[in-house]
Amino acid sequence: MTSTDPQHRDREPAIEWAHPGLHLRFDYGDDHPVRLVHWSTGPDSESLAAPSAIVDVSTAGEHRDRPNQSLLLWGAGQRLRYTGHETHGDELRIRQHDPEGGLAVTSVFRAAGPGVQIRHTVRNGALGDLMLLSVSSGLVSVPEGAHDLLWGESEWLAEGRWQQRPIAELLPNVNPEFHGRRNRGNFAVTSHGSFSSGEFLPTGVLAISDGPSIAWQVETSAGWHWEATQNEGAVTVGVYGPTDLYHQFAERLAPGDEFTTVPAGICVADGGRDAVFAALTDYRRAIRELRPVDAGLPVVYNDFMNTLMAGPSTEKELPLIEAAARAGAEYFCIDAGWFGHGNWWTDAGNWREAPGLFTGGLISVIDAIRANGMRPGLWLEPEAVGVDSPVAQQLPEEAFFQRFGRRVSGNGHLQLDFRHPAARAHLDEAVDRLVDEFGIEFFKLDYNVNSGVGTDVTAAGPGAGLLGHTRAYRDWLSDAQARHPEILFESCSSGGMRMDYNLLSVAHLQSTSDQQDFRRYAPIAAAAPASVLPEQAGNWAYPATSMSVEETAFAMTAGVMGRLYLSGFLGGLDSERFALVREAVALHKDWRHRIAEAHPVWPLGLPGWDDDVIALQLDAGSESLLALWSRGAAAEITLPGLRGRAVKQVYPVALPEWTIRTAEGLPVVEVPAGPAARIFEVE
Repeated sequence: MTSTDPQHRDREPAIEWAHPGLHLRFDYGDDHPVRLVHWSTGPDSESLAAPSAIVDVSTAGEHRDRPNQSLLLWGAGQRLRYTGHETHGDELRIRQHDPEGGLAVTSVFRAAGPGVQIRHTVRNGALGDLMLLSVSSGLVSVPEGAHDLLWGESEWLAEGRWQQRPIAELLPNVNPEFHGRRNRGNFAVTSHGSFSSGEFLPTGVLAISDGPSIAWQVETSAGWHWEATQNEGAVTVGVYGPTDLYHQFAERLAPGDEFTTVPAGICVADGGRDAVFAALTDYRRAIRELRPVDAGLPVVYNDFMNTLMAGPSTEKELPLIEAAARAGAEYFCIDAGWFGHGNWWTDAGNWREAPGLFTGGLISVIDAIRANGMRPGLWLEPEAVGVDSPVAQQLPEEAFFQRFGRRVSGNGHLQLDFRHPAARAHLDEAVDRLVDEFGIEFFKLDYNVNSGVGTDVTAAGPGAGLLGHTRAYRDWLSDAQARHPEILFESCSSGGMRMDYNLLSVAHLQSTSDQQDFRRYAPIAAAAPASVLPEQAGNWAYPATSMSVEETAFAMTAGVMGRLYLSGFLGGLDSERFALVREAVALHKDWRHRIAEAHPVWPLGLPGWDDDVIALQLDAGSESLLALWSRGAAAEITLPGLRGRAVKQVYPVALPEWTIRTAEGLPVVEVPAGPAARIFEVE
């Protein structure tokens, strides 16, 4: 709903916009842009927002009002004035115009679950060209207070290392009144290159326990930036896609041309960290483009991690297939190495069966997968072309990323540019052929090289080229799913190096890491639901013959507490260890549809990389699944969030139960020395 208040002498015109769990108000006037002045979960709930403009725009040649590191307060954005608004279903659209420069902006707020997805479209209404350097995707101000700021650090094999600090420590009070100046404090998190989550996660939180908290995410696989900056007694959260300052982005708009920002997803919840992550979880579910085939949530076995490592053959695959089927897998994916002429890395792009590699041909392995009651899958790296692949010479130069007239090359890989029709046609042909020839029903789509800032082919700046490519790649993936609605598509990127909701809104699941040390996987799996939906969090479970029974249960626990992604030489396990695998798969199957409705809770806080005890609870309302991993000395763990609730061990049933007692109404678990793990049902 929306309404416009009549003008009063003591109040400016306002726009009210409400949906279940959302209540926003904006004001506007002749002397300032449209501002967001109220954001709460309902008409009677406390507002989180301090007044702030809804969009900021930076163009070449413009002045800026602040001499600090933030991206706030550029001239073009400050000159915007209200020209109209309307609602269309779940969307509120607000129109503004810069009467001096001719720039027009349409801001779209789309209700999605308890959150809002925000985009802005900038149109050049001037007579000459306009060069955009940055446009905010989302701006929300919060009064200065006792909030904690949470951000996620990431790297290959160490994804999702969350940090939490009081905002007052990150943005210190420098006594601006004494100096007669404004505060300049700014805390920023920025991506670099084409790994959108290779260094930091595109998600942040301002949490407070006794009031409304806010979470946000940048929904792009290209460059992004978010910041929390001091601004007139408030902290302004700015969410951005690629910018000139950080990503060499520029977009030239001829008269009449438009540019639309990457989406920003923003959620507000009454409560602290876990409450706002729950809201973000529901928002992510609301923006997914689900297909009927996604509803099954099948268990996938993949032959890569701690197993064949891109060295498949018929003789190696057949025992894996038989064991995976006995363990309860429903899909079997042949990972890298099935194509080319012997080098899976430099042969990438030649998506044709390697001659002589498979006795009886690849079809014999596919047939064995089906004969064992599973559905076949293959690994692809759609955007990669190896330097030894014939595709490197067959496709035109403009179909590849380039800088200064030369192809971008990373460790033997060239980067395809999906803006070019030849690149998309090459992958369309490969996918369609593999489906027709082998009946493939699952594709693992990988991405293993950070290609850098982007491409300057037909782009004013390489950051704009990267943005255009990632948008075209998402469109290609959506089109492939429309042609093949029965096929599942996984998004992988050296594990979790491109874990963003530009892709995750259309992909079936996300591999959360390439980490092969099961001890190190525990904090990755436990933190994953802060970045990706638990039902999309492809946590590898890869038992090995070298593991003890306790270590086997430890390794399998990660898979159960997300989206179980099975691997390992299962056929070599003795009966006791194999029984632990089957039991974990069965438990996951029993819970997978409840996991798809659950919210993550961290009873001991978001896990530290070296924590001795790690906890993750997937709360499905009246019942929950709780995992505890022990990696250090024996300890007693109190669970204050589970006061009065029953905690019962459900995995593994064959190993000793951990002692649980009650102290002052709180469950206390006696955790033995690790590595060891248990899963509990909470009622």
